[in-house]
Amino acid sequence: MVPSLANRPAAGQHARQSWYGHGVPPVLALWDVDYTLVQAGGAGLGLYKAVLADLYGLDLPGQLSSMAGRTDSAIMLEVLAAAGVDAASELPRFHRALAERAPEVADMVREHGTALPGARAALAALAGYAANGAVVQSLLTGNILALARVKLEAFGLTDHLDLDVGAYGDVSRVRADLVPVARRNAAARYGADFGGHATVLIGDTPHDVEAATAAGARGVGVATGRFSVRQLADAGADVVLPDLTDTAGVVAAVLDGWLCR
Repeated sequence: MVPSLANRPAAGQHARQSWYGHGVPPVLALWDVDYTLVQAGGAGLGLYKAVLADLYGLDLPGQLSSMAGRTDSAIMLEVLAAAGVDAASELPRFHRALAERAPEVADMVREHGTALPGARAALAALAGYAANGAVVQSLLTGNILALARVKLEAFGLTDHLDLDVGAYGDVSRVRADLVPVARRNAAARYGADFGGHATVLIGDTPHDVEAATAAGARGVGVATGRFSVRQLADAGADVVLPDLTDTAGVVAAVLDGWLCR
């Protein structure tokens, strides 16, 4: 049985004892959510519509930029400005309302969404390395935490993720800004250095890949969203996978021989 993070030892114990003793820092694997692990059935858009209507009596504006790979901070600012709401002053209120109402879209996710093929097996396979403190799995996503949790819990995909060390879309409009946040959180919890290529971002958009490059991390592209293998490779991904169905291939892409160095 793959050990659960709920049964892990005190922060940093495995990371320091099992891998630092061999001179190998553990890997911090940071997953994107939408179109990487799940397809959420339009729940995010539905949540935005509901909150905008409840707070201001307004419809969601048309002609918005694509949400793919963007953070909720950027999306919230655009939505509020396009709706004629003072974005600077109303952003905290809008964010709170999104977080509070996120659980309401759980049924929509379950009914209209799906876990993407191979996602569950990939998370479980990497969790096998977590038993020795070699891998920490969390999220780096444009979603706020409350919405990310709802999307993943709908399909039972949180068991092997330490959501407390992730970085979420309320941090910044710029996705690359989330990487140092996740690294600091993980370092504080696990007592390890996740600098450079010890951090790996796995996602389906050029924004994921570009965030990894900007932070000196590794980027694994997964062509399960709007972007092709070629587009993700051109964005600078270290490895591009067509999907997550080849579990051994996913593990190899994320670890890339790191634990054998």
